[in-house]
Amino acid sequence: MGNKYFFTGFPGFIASQIIQQLQKEQEDVDHIYVLVLPNMYREAEVEAAKLMNDGGFEKDRFTILEGDITNNNLGISDDRLQVLQREVTHVFHLAAIYDLAVPKDIAYLVNVKGTDNVNQFVKQLESLKRYIYFSTAYVAGDRKGKILESELEKNQTFQNYYEETKYEAEVLVKKIMNDVPTTIIRPGIVKGHSFTGETIKFDGPYFILNFLDRLRFLPILPYIGPGEAEINLVPVDYIIAASCYLGHAEIGEGKTYHLTDPSPYKVKEVYSAMMQELLQKKPIGRVPIMSTVLFLKIKFIRKFLGVEKEALDYFTYEARFDCQNAVEDLKGSGIHCPDFMEILEPMVTYYKTHKHDQKKQLVIR
Repeated sequence: MGNKYFFTGFPGFIASQIIQQLQKEQEDVDHIYVLVLPNMYREAEVEAAKLMNDGGFEKDRFTILEGDITNNNLGISDDRLQVLQREVTHVFHLAAIYDLAVPKDIAYLVNVKGTDNVNQFVKQLESLKRYIYFSTAYVAGDRKGKILESELEKNQTFQNYYEETKYEAEVLVKKIMNDVPTTIIRPGIVKGHSFTGETIKFDGPYFILNFLDRLRFLPILPYIGPGEAEINLVPVDYIIAASCYLGHAEIGEGKTYHLTDPSPYKVKEVYSAMMQELLQKKPIGRVPIMSTVLFLKIKFIRKFLGVEKEALDYFTYEARFDCQNAVEDLKGSGIHCPDFMEILEPMVTYYKTHKHDQKKQLVIR
């Protein structure tokens, strides 16, 4: 009997892309179950139809389940729950609130309580081979210097409720790792696909592109702050391929992986390269980062620029993510993180093509 997969976070981009990857790389995919919020059901049907058309996945091997990770038993009916408890072999838990500006109560409900509910569900699965939990490298919070993949609880504080609640959620996952075969994935800041540039949302590094694009009328554009901090950007296809591989490989069981760039660039290097690619200009001069922060506290300015003020915290971020375990365990797989500068052109081209698509632009509060 083949593997039966259970996903949270569908029809999100990463969940959908991982399912496509499974269709291509795993020969023993017997069934896919996806948990979907009731108000996302129609969108999930559309995305599922695309997966079936593009990948030839048979309709009777793909099941959309209405539910909610914030509810007990994930809001799944008792009869369906019994089937899942017998059958599911792999769980990919991706559902979370990823917004840097998310209020604490919403972040806690989804990221912490939701993960606790998924943990309880996972512990009931009789045929489980692997639980793949998607965390973030930024559970490191305000720590400085080298951050090891084995480290988590280091009395850190956090820059926003996204970081804080993802940290608390990972603490909960760590507590069940002795009883459940688990792989924890900690991505860096995720950007679009290496070759196509495709992304579902213009957040993270795309705030820089929004900022530059909306100020393109200015005769000169300065650097923001000293820009000496490293910024860790990783393409989504690397995250997908590495997660699928490590989530199935025997060596990945019981481990935590930083899926980060082993050789990240400094903020000023990325900023300059983005400006050159987007506007064919180079930065001139420099403005203090605190001046920019003060401007972004004004709502109409940050909405005009399409930038969350919390994004500037990462312009001075002093942590460096060690990813030795990921690099070592991916050896021989053909999977590696590409150099950011080599994949910048498709990222910017995709942005220029789709920047007016409001579905891709984050709502700035």
